[in-house]
Order: sequence, then C-alpha cells, then structure tokens
Amino acid sequence: MDGQELALDLDFVRAQFPALAEPAYPDHAHFENAGGSYACGPVIDRLTRFYRETKVQPYGPAPATRRAGEEMDEARSRLAAMLNVEEDLLSFGPSTTQNTYVLAQAFGEWMAPGDAIIVTNQDHEANTGPWRRLERRGIEVREWQVDPETGALDPAGLARLLDGRVRLVCLPHCSNILGRMNPVAEWCRMVHEAGAVACVDGVSAAPHGLPDVAALGADIYLFSSYKTYGPHQGIMTISRALAEALPNQGHYFNAGYLSKRFTPAGPDHAQIAACAGMADYIDALYARHFGAAAAPAERARAVAGLQRAQEEALLAPLLAYLRSRNDIRLLGPRDVAEKVGTVAIAANRPGAQLAEALAAQGIMAGGGDFYATRLITALGIAPEHGVLRMSFVHYTSRAEVDRLIAALDRVL
Repeated sequence: MDGQELALDLDFVRAQFPALAEPAYPDHAHFENAGGSYACGPVIDRLTRFYRETKVQPYGPAPATRRAGEEMDEARSRLAAMLNVEEDLLSFGPSTTQNTYVLAQAFGEWMAPGDAIIVTNQDHEANTGPWRRLERRGIEVREWQVDPETGALDPAGLARLLDGRVRLVCLPHCSNILGRMNPVAEWCRMVHEAGAVACVDGVSAAPHGLPDVAALGADIYLFSSYKTYGPHQGIMTISRALAEALPNQGHYFNAGYLSKRFTPAGPDHAQIAACAGMADYIDALYARHFGAAAAPAERARAVAGLQRAQEEALLAPLLAYLRSRNDIRLLGPRDVAEKVGTVAIAANRPGAQLAEALAAQGIMAGGGDFYATRLITALGIAPEHGVLRMSFVHYTSRAEVDRLIAALDRVL
C-alpha cells in the first residue's frame, strides 16, 4: 500500500521523540529542523546503552568489545539496506562537510590539470567550497547558476556546461533555503551520459524521507544523521567503481576496506552504533502503519510517503498565509507539491532579528544565510541581512504551524 493513502499517526510519531515532551521547554515549537532535528528515542536509547555497556575498543575477542563492533556493523548494514546500497559502500564521518572535504582531496589526486568540475550556486557551502578549492591544482571549476528570481536550476544550463573535460558534477538534492526538491535522477542521467560522475548533497532532502540511492543514480550521496533524527554524524555512499578508483584517504592498511577509504579520522563508535536507532524508528513507523513485511528499501520508501503527506498538509496553510502578504518575499516554490518543509522569506527586517522576535513568542526558527551565501547573493539579498527560515518535519503538528502563523502576524 502506498504511504500517501494513509494518514500519519501523529500521536505515535511524537511519542518517539523525548524532546517533544521535555518539561524544560513546554511552550516552544521547533521550526529550525533544517539545522538539526530532534533525536528519536531509539537513537537515544542505543547511544546511552553503548556508553553504559560497550564503551570499549570494538571488534576485539571479549564480549563487550565484540558487541560494540556488532552494533556498529548493524547500523551500517541496516541503513545501507534502506538506502538500497551494498553495506560496504556506506561510510560514516564526523560531518557531511568533513566527508566532502576528504572526498575533494581524493578527487584532487585523481584528476589532472585541465579536467573540469561543475558546482552550483544553489548549494550549501559544504558541497561547493571544497570542490572550488581544487582550482589551486589546475582543475577548472564551472558554476551552474540559479535563476535570480526563482532560485531554480535549469537543466539546459547544466547541458551547456557538460563536455568531455568534465569529470565530476556536484548537485544539491534539495536547497536548504528554497526547500525545492530537485530532479536529481534526471540530472544524474545527464551527467553519466557526458561521462562524468555525480555527487549529490542530500543533507536537506534526507530528513523528509530516506532516498533510494540506486534509483537516483548518484555516484556519491551524502547526508547528516543529526538532521535525520540521529546523532551528529555524516553518512555517505559511494559507488563501488568510484570508491575503488579514487585514491585511498585513510590509513594505508585500510585501503582494501571501502567503508574506511574516505574516513581518515577515527570514527565515533558510540554515535555510529546509535545510528541503528534511525532504522529502528523507520521500522517502527512502517510496522505501525503497514504491518506486512517488506524489504528495507521498500519500508523506507513507504515511510517517506507518510512523511511527505504530513508535510504537505502542514505546508498548505503556511504557504497560503505567506502568499497573502505583500510585505515579504517568499523564496523558492510557492506550490506545496514542489516544496519540502523548509520555508524561507526575505523581509524588511534582517532574518536574525525576526528569528529573535519569534523566539520571544516561543517559536524556534533561524535567521541568516545558512551557509548558502552564494545563493542568497544570487537572489539579490545581502548575506548580512539574510532570511528567516522556518523548517519542519513530519513530527510537527498543525497546532504548532498555527502558532507559527500567529507569531509571524505579530512580528512581521
């Protein structure tokens, strides 16, 4: 059954997030989820148990150390299955920014002067800055630019930039400002037809439903578990052919392990193990709403459908309210069907001031450029002025959205 045909059991969902019942902040509503989501209960439970029972060097012969390694392996295998990639193609790192930086060092060694990379000015800086620095090595960097009115990327612009010299194209799955979910499967096909590889930043997309990476066709897919109901880790998948071709960035004796080739820093064992709680949560949602058994990737897709339906129901009144005002600029798509629960506006007052005013109303939102300075500038907004960003996910309630609208009415 398609997840879109069912209504999300919001009471069940909210019961999975201890922060939503935290008595220290009874009157606050969380609308800065794009900066970091609440952690679900299974993640917190696993993290706590790991520190209490198995905080030892993993993969040894003693029971505690053997169990520590098994819990880390469980997180990798279960998340890989939900993302529809092979287990050894998934890696953990301290953050997506760090993972991208390490990958850029590998590509810098692999590519030759005169080769080209395509980046966009729609991205968060994590998926553009490290690649642009490769110009120092003689690699050409080409920028696929957004429409200055809408912020959208026209595939015709990508087609004009692609030629036989392009080895890598770096793409955003979703803008962290515009909330626009990009058709990256189509773009990845274009990239592959040109003989290049595609690196997709999914940090702003994965919180709204884990993707089927194989179906997208991304050679590299990166996202952050702390924005996807988990601990503070970066998660990335790399296709086998590419992982084997790129120079090893880890210890030389780990070169034969694909999951270690691009994570030179020592991993946070407890946080990796706790990432299995993300899979626990998805499985719990699936069991609650569907019951019947299914493959991990199918479960993830079904739950993503539930998440999407809930977000659309919340987006409708918020976007309708914002469209009704003539004193703000609503950035990105104005249609519910084209947008995730990330909504940004430009107003007369700086974004940070508006976020501060909302905080006094019990609304946790964000103001600034959100590391998307190039996009903000391209849209004609001064980065120091910034935007107000209100971002939510499927555990947000309609009552919280109504509170947000009422607070906006008071502060705008």
